[in-house]
Amino acid sequence: MKHVIFGATALTLLATGAMAQEVTLGRFFGDCEGAGTDTSASVGEACIIQSIINAADATLDGVSVNTLPTDWGNYYDQIKAAYAGGTPPAVHVMHRHRVPEFASIGALADLTDDLEAAGIDPSDWAPAALEAVSYNGRIIGVPMDFHANLWHVNTDLMEAAGLVEDGRPILPSSPEEMLEHARAVHEATGQDYLAADFAQFPIGVRVALALIWQQGANIFEGDEATIDTPEARNAISAITQLFDARLANPQLNYADSQQAFLNGEAAVLVNGTWVVDFYAAEAAKDDEGLNRYFVADFPTLFDEGATWADSHMWAIPAPLQANDADTYAAALQVLAFINDHNIDWARTGHMAVRTSVLNSEEYAALPHRDEYTGTAAIARDTPPSARYGAIQDVLNRELQAIWLTGKSVDAALADAQADVQDLLDR
Repeated sequence: MKHVIFGATALTLLATGAMAQEVTLGRFFGDCEGAGTDTSASVGEACIIQSIINAADATLDGVSVNTLPTDWGNYYDQIKAAYAGGTPPAVHVMHRHRVPEFASIGALADLTDDLEAAGIDPSDWAPAALEAVSYNGRIIGVPMDFHANLWHVNTDLMEAAGLVEDGRPILPSSPEEMLEHARAVHEATGQDYLAADFAQFPIGVRVALALIWQQGANIFEGDEATIDTPEARNAISAITQLFDARLANPQLNYADSQQAFLNGEAAVLVNGTWVVDFYAAEAAKDDEGLNRYFVADFPTLFDEGATWADSHMWAIPAPLQANDADTYAAALQVLAFINDHNIDWARTGHMAVRTSVLNSEEYAALPHRDEYTGTAAIARDTPPSARYGAIQDVLNRELQAIWLTGKSVDAALADAQADVQDLLDR
């Protein structure tokens, strides 16, 4: 399906077959060479999103999509530098938690009045998806997913420890029970119980946040930091007890923790929805390591269910909307194409945002989907804040100091409390 292009010049370009309008696109998700244009055959986040982008480039009349090289680790630094230099990509991906930071300074285009003509129906978005891309009552992006932390489980290791019932892994319901399960796995298999990226990206922060939320607390409320609390100590203790007992390795980064799980060296990996299809494909291979793969909702270890969650969305810079009508129109076409392929993106394991997709048989038939149906109900995040990125960096630094350098919990929480309060006071 082709979408409407706005602007007389753009219409003329199409009619005359002139050079296509280039749309530069900024994204993370990793690299994938040879992704092709078959959006139903690719596997993994990087290849699935690139196949969708490649298909847009090949399919949309009068539009050329150029994916810019970006690195996940410093993606937002690159995007902010591009805005500051007056050269942001025409379309770029971002997280819901970053919306206040960009929208509060007017950096993002208001798409509200242009979506329908571009072939995008916001009424088909789930209410939470619409909320995720809204700022001050206006739509400033096109949602792509809900994503959350899950427990990825090696069923063979769990079964060896007597932790499988009716084909489903038995998950802990308290920190004490988690330690018991961890010891049982290690005694039966010699392997670790839990792996996660505790040494690089803020996966460890997200684990701690989930356990803080499960106690009815948060790390800030309004302009007040609430980090140096009993709830934070309980959350950290639930994690560090595994390190202290040598049942989890705090020194694993993202790639190493993932490889340990795929090699069969950990019964559980804490990671997101974005790897479900990749792990399922790896488990299907005739290799030692991960064979029987199960996906579980993040377990409730305290009083109430909670897991870290966020959303991916696509935005267009406000200066482009104001100063380049033709590229803006082409950028909207690209957003419409991505929105049309929500079911393809959902194959990663992410939760779809379109109601028509969520209610489809095709979505229900996706592998492992029925194993983490409870995640949407326990998805949580911090309150909106323009300082979220910096707050997350503080927490990542201080938590890693606890489990990597031996910094005391008291000192780390006190320093985090002071630094986050300083950020909120600015």
